[in-house]
Amino acid sequence: MDLPSPFGTDEADFDSYDHFVPDHLPDPGPFLADAAVLTGDTHVAFHRTTRDLFEERSVKDATFGYNLARLNLDTRHPDAGFRYAEESDAVLRAEFTPTTEFCPQSDTLCVGAFRAWNALADRHGYDLVRVRVDPMHQRARTVNGRLRSLETSHADGIDLAPVEREAAGGLRREDDAPDDAGGAGTGTGRADAGTADDPDEGPATPF
Repeated sequence: MDLPSPFGTDEADFDSYDHFVPDHLPDPGPFLADAAVLTGDTHVAFHRTTRDLFEERSVKDATFGYNLARLNLDTRHPDAGFRYAEESDAVLRAEFTPTTEFCPQSDTLCVGAFRAWNALADRHGYDLVRVRVDPMHQRARTVNGRLRSLETSHADGIDLAPVEREAAGGLRREDDAPDDAGGAGTGTGRADAGTADDPDEGPATPF
């Protein structure tokens, strides 16, 4: 007897890449608070490009078995996925909200996304895409500390605005917030976009 997979998909469960459906997207988080959030056709256009770059660089959610960009379209997880905001004409911010606060793939998925966008920057027109995981994740400070380090190594000659975020004690500059060790994720699954323990390993060609 054929039993349905708990991670099986039906096309009816997904929105179209051609439509902006805010009810099926996470709310913009603190990383995007002081930038111009993409909506409507602008969001759609960048996310279609993201789909192509993630496909080329094998940025996939191994738990669900699909291109990570498709998480934005998955109506079963309306509070998960990417939101984007323009910091300037040259710099875009992307914030990833995982399906749960314990998602063990968040580190590798965010790093894989960073490398895909910034290795193929000529495809989307921004000099740099800055990436963060939403603070709801239990290891957000650790993950975002790593992303800041990657960002710094690729931002030579690019003006970056200071970032503010919510932290214990109120809102303060992200660059002043120390990373903590955090705890390991308690879920299952792994990302195909590299490993969290090896900063030099990423999807396709290392970046």
